[in-house]
Amino acid sequence: MFFFSSFCYSQNENGAVKWLTFEEAQQKNKITQRPFLIDIYTDWCGWCKHMMKTTYSNQGFANYINAHFYPIKFDAEGKDTIEYNGEKFTPTSAKPRTTHALATKFLGKNLSYPSTVFVSNNFEFNLLSQGYLDEKKMEPLLIFVIENVFKSSSYEDFEERFNKTFVDTSAFQKKSVKIYSLNEALTLHKKEPKKLMINIYTNFCNSCKVMNRTTFSDTLVADYINKYYYLVNFDAESKDTVFFNNEKYYKQLIDGFPFNSFVRKISNGYLTFPSIAILDEQLNTINVLNNYQHPKFLRPVIMYFGENQYKTKKWVDFYQQYQINNK
Repeated sequence: MFFFSSFCYSQNENGAVKWLTFEEAQQKNKITQRPFLIDIYTDWCGWCKHMMKTTYSNQGFANYINAHFYPIKFDAEGKDTIEYNGEKFTPTSAKPRTTHALATKFLGKNLSYPSTVFVSNNFEFNLLSQGYLDEKKMEPLLIFVIENVFKSSSYEDFEERFNKTFVDTSAFQKKSVKIYSLNEALTLHKKEPKKLMINIYTNFCNSCKVMNRTTFSDTLVADYINKYYYLVNFDAESKDTVFFNNEKYYKQLIDGFPFNSFVRKISNGYLTFPSIAILDEQLNTINVLNNYQHPKFLRPVIMYFGENQYKTKKWVDFYQQYQINNK
């Protein structure tokens, strides 16, 4: 399943991606921040040329890359001096087929081509993928970076869950977890107060789909959620009028985007997708988990709050003991 594929292929030898130099990308990034996608190639690399003719020529993929990244095409044996993140890198030799110092910075001793480097827009995070990438392999990498999944998960964990969501769904053993509408949860809460776990998602968020389909129904967390929480899936773009704690919330422009104002209320004003807001029995937000959550990382969090250990223990002390108990 390809989210970005149109299967219309460019005949340009550089594909359909609008490639930039390092200087152009960094200048643009000063105005509008985006992550970098760096294609590291050599003139003699056949798989590099094949990737340019296939993956980077796919118009759907190229449109997504052009819209969300600053793509850079970098000859690993080029002879230009390049300034990158405030540091200058030069060719190691004037002789042909010698590795540029910047290629060594990205690849270390493993000089394999093609290589693709994803760099967050603040230069703090790098993800290296080596070898030919077709659309199927490229897709989760793009989502992992652009939707900030790297802030809360390793790529290996996310890729596994991505494939269980969209590629091989039969490989995932699910457990029944009760999911309520907000009104259902609030009605039940009046009769039997519990904490609310509100999963905030949008239909345009692909990591939301991965989390919705593989996190909450995982055997690591499902029973625990059913016992201690009312789990609510809430679409941030909902047009419904929400009545919550004697206040009314509805769809409006939030930071220039049309979202239901309820999500800003329960996320304490800091909104990312996906997010999980945990509300106590008085319906006050006690914690917000931003970005994608893998069940193995979600489990200790929902234990910490579900068992009310947050009232007597610091998180660092609780988590240290949790790790000892679950070795």
